[in-house]
Amino acid sequence: MRPFEVVSPFQPSGDQGQAIEKLAEGFLRGDKYQTLKGVTGSGKTFTMAKIIEKVQRPTLILSHNKTLSAQLYREFKSFFPNNAVEYFVSYYDYYQPEAYVAARDLYIEKDCDINKEIDQLRLSATYSLMERRDVIVVATVSCIYGLGMPDLYKEMRVHVEKGQVLNVKKFAEQLIALQYSRNDDVLDRGNFRIKGDVIEVFPPYMETEAAYRIELDWDEVAKIRRFDVLNRSLLEELDETVFYPAKHFVVPHDKLLESCDRIQKEMEERVEEFRAAGKMLEAERLKTRTTYDIEMLKEMGTCPGIENYSGPISGRSRGQPPATLLHYFPDDFLCMIDEAHVSVPQIGAMYEGDRSRKQNLIDFGFRLPSALDNRPLKKEEFDAKINQVIYVTATPRPDEIKQSTQVVEQLIRPTGLLDPEIEVRPSEGQMEDIYREIKDRIARQERSLVLTLTKKMAEDLTDYLTELDLKVKYIHSEIDTFERVEILKSLREGEIDVLIGINLLREGIDLPEVSFIAILDADKIGFLRSETSLIQIIGRAARNAEGKVVMYADHKSPAMEAAIKETAHRREVQMAYNKEHGITPKTIKKAVQDILVHEKTDADEDARMNVEVLKKSANLFNPGERKKLIKALTKQMSDCADRMEYEQAAAIRDQIREIENQYGK
Repeated sequence: MRPFEVVSPFQPSGDQGQAIEKLAEGFLRGDKYQTLKGVTGSGKTFTMAKIIEKVQRPTLILSHNKTLSAQLYREFKSFFPNNAVEYFVSYYDYYQPEAYVAARDLYIEKDCDINKEIDQLRLSATYSLMERRDVIVVATVSCIYGLGMPDLYKEMRVHVEKGQVLNVKKFAEQLIALQYSRNDDVLDRGNFRIKGDVIEVFPPYMETEAAYRIELDWDEVAKIRRFDVLNRSLLEELDETVFYPAKHFVVPHDKLLESCDRIQKEMEERVEEFRAAGKMLEAERLKTRTTYDIEMLKEMGTCPGIENYSGPISGRSRGQPPATLLHYFPDDFLCMIDEAHVSVPQIGAMYEGDRSRKQNLIDFGFRLPSALDNRPLKKEEFDAKINQVIYVTATPRPDEIKQSTQVVEQLIRPTGLLDPEIEVRPSEGQMEDIYREIKDRIARQERSLVLTLTKKMAEDLTDYLTELDLKVKYIHSEIDTFERVEILKSLREGEIDVLIGINLLREGIDLPEVSFIAILDADKIGFLRSETSLIQIIGRAARNAEGKVVMYADHKSPAMEAAIKETAHRREVQMAYNKEHGITPKTIKKAVQDILVHEKTDADEDARMNVEVLKKSANLFNPGERKKLIKALTKQMSDCADRMEYEQAAAIRDQIREIENQYGK
């Protein structure tokens, strides 16, 4: 096995070193659950990389959305250039699940666009896990959905070596059984072609544009070469190679025929149930649909919605969990869950949402009851399958803390910046107080944020402060995407001094210009004023050396007390470290424009990568495909805006306009 090796000019600093040592030691002694409690800006990703280097185990890094996963993927790619860093997220650019709305007698057929590039990355992930141990897979919660059986995936691979007698016809049949397509004209991913004594195969899971050429001397394999598909140049001579399936869900033909018998039997039993209950429409609907699918499976080896038959096809008993990406990992792997306070609850929510939608389809004769077995893992099934876990978050939930044998803090920022000061002030006279604080920040060319509980209050407060000649804007969910992008940029560039909203401070927002945050109704009970939310809000003011948070409340709620106590603890540790090492905290004094340009460059790079991936799977000259592409991009843009990743949203917007200008709407 090639060892994991972090390639970086940096060495652990602050309290990164102790976090790395403690967590690596805990993993090696067999601790099932641990937590890395790291403040924003402390370099948690670098710590994660060094832990992997220490423990030398295959690793799954779980994140709660595609954008954060993509960022982590790029970072780990740069940290581990000599190891296999893979990316496993949902391959749908657009996905409308199959559903039935009984109240309107409305059946909604499944509609989706599969991103071929992401599908290739998913296949690359499982291929790497089969072939080597120095593998890091960055994934979203899509990794808990059924993927096909790893035993069959490995069993069906085809091995070829020099000197082997190869029956060309039988070899072609084997590749077709692995879901490869024969195309003697164009060699594309997932295709193979045969010209005389030369067979060329282009596996879909290869990271580079590399295919294999098998040259025969009569029936004997004389040469095996890996070559570049684009320029046909030779990359290397091989003594042997292995071809894995072109898709995750592959089943030998004999097993597929056996499964058809199981599907037929289940259909007959279910149809009888419907008839006995007087549901003739449902009985006929189910019989017609299922009979057609069985015929397709026998003739073509697949059918529309084949995933709904994954239980009978795999031979699983009812209720048994499906095989997932987790089943491709060896038993001793490490799982790191990034932003665990969001990711872990998301894992638990997947099963219930999936089941409620499918139950309607089953009750009304659109699907067999076994369709419920095509599902994500339940939380307890996920917990049973993972080996050892490190939760990574700034605000671990009580559940994570209770599970963990140790909670390791990482509180020191390389910049020396402290968590902000916190004051609690009475709500009476709060408007005048906020006005004075804002005016003080304007005099120092700094910015302010005000958090309200309702949209109406955000709008009213904006009007009030505008009448006092302050430059103010508000943001909430009804603000147009493009306008939200411009508002955030205006704040950073100083065109406005104050930004007002409800949930302005989600993960990933970096506002070093903001030195004052006002939290209205801080003592109210609810999600927006929970301990976790308050700590996240407070952390956003830690980008500025003069950061201050004022909570306006008539009394201290338990959430407020917990957040204040946690922040005071962090400041104490940070101040002691700075004093010991002679560090004076300083706000990064880069020009705002420099920060914006840097962010825009990153966002443009991300957008270009995403759009190029989408373009490859669409013919832009075809109006129908072009509209689907624009629709998918528009959804991505909206999702970015909802997460307040405004630079990314703006970059995707520009890409949409470029496509419309070049090819038409």
